[in-house]
Amino acid sequence: MMIPTIHLNGSSRERLLQGYCDAANAIRAAMDVLQEHSPHGRDYYPQGDGAFAKASDEHRARVLALDAVQAELARIALAISEAG
Repeated sequence: MMIPTIHLNGSSRERLLQGYCDAANAIRAAMDVLQEHSPHGRDYYPQGDGAFAKASDEHRARVLALDAVQAELARIALAISEAG
């Protein structure tokens, strides 16, 4: 994972940190909304056996993908905040 280098000709430490924190927070907010709208069996039973399980698996994969991106952004933000 590449961490931005803080230097005179680049973005300020504060600007970088704020940007990564804002992005991580936005993903956390998206995850909260996604969790509120997880699949419900009543919306899938007409599609037959296994439809709800498949929808649930796909939902779980989306949540995990967002979680991975949010965690990566948080690690970058931490590295920026610890940079001298």
